[in-house]
Amino acid sequence: MAGRGKSRDRIEPSFSGRDDRDDDDDFSLDADDRVVRGRSTRRAAPKSSRARQPERRKRDRRDREGGGLFGLIRRIVYWCIVFGIWAGIGVAGLVIYYGSRMPSASTWAIPERPPNVKITAVDGSVIANRGTTGGEALALEDMSPYIPEAIVAIEDRRFYSHFGVDPLGLARAFVTNLTTGHMVQGGSTLTQQLAKNLFLSPDRTLERKVQEVLLALWLEQKYTKDQILAMYLNRVFFGSNAYGVEAASRRYFNKSARDVNLGEAALLAGLVKAPSRLSPARDPEAANARAQVVLQTMREQGYITDDEVKTAMSQTPAKAKRYWSGAGHYVADMVMDQLPALIGDVKEDIVVDTTIDKTLEKRAEQSLNDVLGKDGAKLDASQAALVSLDGTGAIRALVGGRDYADSQFNRAVTAKRQPGSSFKPFVYAAALEKGLTPFSVFNDAPIRIGDWTPENYEKKYNGEVTLATALAKSLNTVAAQLVMYDGPDQVIKLAHRLGIESELQPNASIALGTSEVSLMELTGAYAAFMNGGYKATPHVIRRVTTADGSKVLYENTYDNPPRVLSEAIAANMNTMMMGVINQGTGKSAKLAGWQAAGKTGTTQNSRDALFVGFTSNLTTGVWFGNDDGKPMKKVTGGGLPAKAWQEFMVAAHKGLSPAPLFGNGQFMADPAANPGVGDQPMASVEPGAAPPLEEPTTIGSILSGVFGGGADVRERNPQATDRPRRQPMAPANGGPVPPADVAQDGDDGYGDALPPGDIGEPEPSPAGRPRRTTLLDLIMGQ
Repeated sequence: MAGRGKSRDRIEPSFSGRDDRDDDDDFSLDADDRVVRGRSTRRAAPKSSRARQPERRKRDRRDREGGGLFGLIRRIVYWCIVFGIWAGIGVAGLVIYYGSRMPSASTWAIPERPPNVKITAVDGSVIANRGTTGGEALALEDMSPYIPEAIVAIEDRRFYSHFGVDPLGLARAFVTNLTTGHMVQGGSTLTQQLAKNLFLSPDRTLERKVQEVLLALWLEQKYTKDQILAMYLNRVFFGSNAYGVEAASRRYFNKSARDVNLGEAALLAGLVKAPSRLSPARDPEAANARAQVVLQTMREQGYITDDEVKTAMSQTPAKAKRYWSGAGHYVADMVMDQLPALIGDVKEDIVVDTTIDKTLEKRAEQSLNDVLGKDGAKLDASQAALVSLDGTGAIRALVGGRDYADSQFNRAVTAKRQPGSSFKPFVYAAALEKGLTPFSVFNDAPIRIGDWTPENYEKKYNGEVTLATALAKSLNTVAAQLVMYDGPDQVIKLAHRLGIESELQPNASIALGTSEVSLMELTGAYAAFMNGGYKATPHVIRRVTTADGSKVLYENTYDNPPRVLSEAIAANMNTMMMGVINQGTGKSAKLAGWQAAGKTGTTQNSRDALFVGFTSNLTTGVWFGNDDGKPMKKVTGGGLPAKAWQEFMVAAHKGLSPAPLFGNGQFMADPAANPGVGDQPMASVEPGAAPPLEEPTTIGSILSGVFGGGADVRERNPQATDRPRRQPMAPANGGPVPPADVAQDGDDGYGDALPPGDIGEPEPSPAGRPRRTTLLDLIMGQ
């Protein structure tokens, strides 16, 4: 028994020659096995079951080792987690690396927006903006509410919910760009775009993108959403050199961003995607198509209703005006040229209040273009300029050329040209200061001064004429004699005193306007006649203030001008120049119901033609010609310039009550009732209607007026007292100044200062015959 029991405990080898125990002996996994205290006893399985057992075991082993679909998914998740961890480590490393290359966050600050110069008219309306941005900055609440809504809808719909970076937006952009095969959407938020515009270059590099994200996070932490949106809208580029919504709105719609409607706001928002390509100045249809997309997006996001979309879509596609068009930009350029001398460098947004009347500015531009459009081409006149100012010298309208978009050269301010006979009033005023009167008689006849023989435009002579008649008919021989009488230096002194700043040549031909001046200074000097003898310094800037008006940086001081002419001389000159318009070369400039005075001017071969004249309200100068100095076809100051002057002045005086010129208060308002001066003796003017002219009653007094008969002259003109004067030689028979060489002691009085040529001014001729004034013209057949 005992031995038998021991034999039971002995492990018998299996018939197969191997140990019956295996990995499955302890715990059977088959349904047919029984577990008995660590040993398994197997039942005999069916033959088919035994055949399937290896396959089951292989499948079980694969499941345990991670095979199958579940295993595949498990492996993908696993490796994604691993990759994500390493990617996170890599991104963190890049952020740390590129972040270390940036300045310390404690030093970050929003860069100052480039200062804007807002230039306004007398009524406060904007003429132009100057500066890098092209427009002032507006607070978000001051903009049309459609603008921020349109921008957020099309550029960053989750702007008010993300933290500066929009992961959903990035994912959407990635998928969209991947499926389309090219860049369709960008994942940058408005905050990121602002960060890029404020701090970074446009280079598309990984470093810049990382820095953009860091800066966006900083902006979101430091500023509110509305502040970020306002900064973005005031700095983003909208094409056509417009930065910010205010500049873009004025550029494309000629209105403030405060006033844009829904359709215009959608167009502006659409430009941000591709400012240059979608600019309505370049492609109005493309800009409008993009605006339609913006409107649909706004409707989908609930900003607007279907009815609002229909209304906005029915609006005419925006068509931008030409870049920098309008005469007001000549004014803006002039302002910017003067600002540094008045306030120094512009370091903040400022407002410049000007003297410009925008209505008059538009009328002035229109009048020049009307005349040029009608007759410019056939008369070879391609350019024109106009300056109009009041009695204080404040410029009310200024047009520097036909079209600013075509040429920004300011012909009214910068260009200097010969004024021709429009310079003669200074010669006559100097003569009056030396004791002559409008009734002083001179002989209109051929005259020679040294080697110079000035001729009248028509080569006709009138014999004995008064100064009033000579000025009205623009007689060159009389003007030349007056320079002999006055002396060129005296004429120059008077011209400078009245406001001519250009250098003038002291020769006899100054009588015919051979020294070059600008239209603005010439017009300003005429204003001294209009206002009764006070200097009228042309000026366009009234005041300069900070943008909020809290500080005045400059204010002009032209309210106390010096007297430069006596009242009597100003009044006499006004009456004489009235004769130019009523009976002389400026008849085309007549104004119904208003007294007007002025003078025509034409240079040799009609290279320049001018008319400068005034009423009691405005003094206006007009120039016509060509930039290259090419002669026009018989254009005179009494032609195109006088017509444009008349058109502008009629518009400028519409609705105003007529007022007489200085010194002519007794005249009736209707110019037809004004007998003028012309050839009619002033003695025949009705008592009470005569201007304050000094009318000689005898031939002796006339001759005394001509030749300056001692004390009598000084009594009539106290300014002549103690002034050295050189009297022309009086003929023995007591007649007028002789039509020959005028000299004393065998000297013509000018030495080497001989005039260079002959510049005339025609009297209107109904026949319209060509008039030749020089030997060169006759030889060349001109």
